[in-house]
Amino acid sequence: MVRVGVLRYGHRSVRDYRVTSHCALVARAFGAGEIIICGEEDESIRRSIGDVAEKWGGKFEIGFSSSWRNEFRKFRKRRNSAIVHLTMYGIPLQKAIGKIRKFSNIMAVIGSQKVEGAVYQNADFNVSVTQQPHSEIAALAVFLHELFKGKELEGKFPNAKIRIVPKEKGKKVLKRE
Repeated sequence: MVRVGVLRYGHRSVRDYRVTSHCALVARAFGAGEIIICGEEDESIRRSIGDVAEKWGGKFEIGFSSSWRNEFRKFRKRRNSAIVHLTMYGIPLQKAIGKIRKFSNIMAVIGSQKVEGAVYQNADFNVSVTQQPHSEIAALAVFLHELFKGKELEGKFPNAKIRIVPKEKGKKVLKRE
């Protein structure tokens, strides 16, 4: 089984709150088990994403760190681990994904502000979803989708208090107390 965490590089509370929250939502919904936010600590993100996980089920961890280097060091202690930096400057995802799937612990790194060169040097893979400017949210979703071969779309979230029942038209929501 693959364990995936996301490292959000360079979060700034005032500027990045909404995008970082969406990164966390995508990470959770697409199969990652945690997000570590490097930059300013922001309790409102911890609360809002924690509320989502409590209502919609599953286990999802949110952490904060002041140092991506420390997070890289800690992560490298995990057995069979790879750090994958998602950037438009890397090797195309479709060429790298086969090698990445061989690892059982993966950290996907997504930027907020300009990423310093040392991140590129210290990542095991610098991977591009396209070689065009795009959103880190989109890059993360596409990466996780490819990593899990689409199986994450069938994900079950245990202990959910809210669940959507798929319908062609209309909405059906099941709620439990």
